[in-house]
Amino acid sequence: MSADLPLVAILDDEPEIRRMLSDALEEAGFRTQSYARATEFEAGLKRSSPDVCLVDLGLPDRDGLALVHRLALESGAAIIIISGRAQVQDRVTGLELGADDYIIKPFDPAEVVARIRARLRKGRTESPSISQTAYFAGWTAHFDRYVLIDEEAHETSFSHAEGEVLRLFLESPNRLITRAQMQESLGGAAGESFDRAMDVRISRLRTKLGEDPKNPRLIKTIYGAGYIFLGEVRWG
Repeated sequence: MSADLPLVAILDDEPEIRRMLSDALEEAGFRTQSYARATEFEAGLKRSSPDVCLVDLGLPDRDGLALVHRLALESGAAIIIISGRAQVQDRVTGLELGADDYIIKPFDPAEVVARIRARLRKGRTESPSISQTAYFAGWTAHFDRYVLIDEEAHETSFSHAEGEVLRLFLESPNRLITRAQMQESLGGAAGESFDRAMDVRISRLRTKLGEDPKNPRLIKTIYGAGYIFLGEVRWG
């Protein structure tokens, strides 16, 4: 199988789940690597850099949410949680910790394939000709390293998911971006889950940019319409 095909790492302790996902993804044109334990998965990440990580939360040797949080901070891969935990709070926590998406078991493999394709539309595999550094309001955003740097050279990491939203804002400053436009640009199914994911990511970006939550100066909410990023942006 060609090394140019997107690589999906699957972490789930159920052999049937791993086999089902691998078969569906490889048939759809992806490469896959499967792991039953977090320790094996982490060792695999040292040998290869997947484009997408599918992570089950119910792992035998590690807390799944803690692993998702570390991946979001240290990896450029898109992160999709696959879990039998269907409670709203579990989904919210997963998104707050940096996951790009959350799929509840049982699921249709075709849905997983579709979600992965959506995540890769504007992922890290973008053309190298696209600028990877933006300068705005005293900040420098390095999208190749997933790092924000302030005027005093302090670095703050941001996740792949947060980076997708930040790039969308910085590519269209001083223009209203509706929820529908965000969904079309970033992919994923429209609805409450998508809206909640966007709220979480924008809240985390505001925190990292030192915004006043009651009166943010950069990322403004236009109630009933969407969001607008205020400021001049220079790409380099």
